[in-house]
Amino acid sequence: MPAIASLRFSCKHRVAWIAGKPAPTKGFINTFNTATTPEEPRSFEAPPVHPTLSTAIMSTKNLINCPDWATALLNGFSQVLLQRHPLCGLFCLLAILFTAPDLFGGALLGALAGLLTAQRRGYDRGDRQAGLYSYNGVLIGLLLCAKLPWTAILPPLIIAASGLSSILVHQWLKRSQKTHSLPAYTAPFVLLGWAVLELAQPAGASAMAEADGNALFGLVEGLGQIFLLGHPLAGFMIAIGLLLANRHAACWALAGSAAGIGFALLLGEPANLAFSGLHGYNPALAALAFSQLKRQPWMPALAIVLAIVLTPGFNSLPIPALTAPFILACWLLHACSRVLRRAADDSAPLNGCGSDPGREGLPGSPASLSHNG
Repeated sequence: MPAIASLRFSCKHRVAWIAGKPAPTKGFINTFNTATTPEEPRSFEAPPVHPTLSTAIMSTKNLINCPDWATALLNGFSQVLLQRHPLCGLFCLLAILFTAPDLFGGALLGALAGLLTAQRRGYDRGDRQAGLYSYNGVLIGLLLCAKLPWTAILPPLIIAASGLSSILVHQWLKRSQKTHSLPAYTAPFVLLGWAVLELAQPAGASAMAEADGNALFGLVEGLGQIFLLGHPLAGFMIAIGLLLANRHAACWALAGSAAGIGFALLLGEPANLAFSGLHGYNPALAALAFSQLKRQPWMPALAIVLAIVLTPGFNSLPIPALTAPFILACWLLHACSRVLRRAADDSAPLNGCGSDPGREGLPGSPASLSHNG
């Protein structure tokens, strides 16, 4: 009998709740919550949600929240700028879509191929979500679509090269815990890009958009050329995304692009070529790589100078320079910094100085392996 009475009360309670009327709580609380006293405030407990309604609510939440795979893809685009910021990646993705829609499919396919390769091989989920296995694929897809004609073999070539870049990054990350190892940056993209272009032997260089000699356009086109985009709109969108991710890094990137333009003008380059962004993207990347060292502003400045000095040498080669000047400039700075630290450590017992404030926070060290600048 007590069970039947409790069931009747539960039915009345449910009907009253559906009708929107206040339901009796005395019997309900006394039956299911014996610890509650009449003097204590009694909270109303709604009945369980129907399974169908619960499924609908969860589906709505999934639509509102960005899925993990989408976050990883967007982070892959932002990691080209050495940032981990999905909104920055979205601006980069839209810059490609709006200014070079013929390259959009290759960039997206390369990012997906790198990410799926990492997932299939069981690489660290945190590194996958950070975009570390996607950014080289983005650049490979852009390069191959820009340099090679669209044929049936191009998509499988992008997938294979992007998947291989993911494997190379993983091997690089495994060895990056050692103090003497250098960060990968975009080295897999450069090596695989050179190999594919050498084997494919493209008929000729892709036509570059003519710059109109506008200094402001040239400044942002240095950022656009990081993604092989020669349109001012692309540069502005990438600059906005970079500002949203890290204003300090954005300022250094623009400074690197401006320095590249100034050096080109000093060499007597025509204004349309100097403002095309081709002289600014490597110094901009070099500045981004060391922009996190806010207490050592000379490091990004030295990286800019080294990238500018190395660019003419790579441009004289029969293969495109791509981002090789940026990589070599950063590697040289890393090597010099480690030599100086080793010398300081060796002399520490003699002068009683055992601390090294410059050791922590160096880009590419084990403390900053997320490639997020």
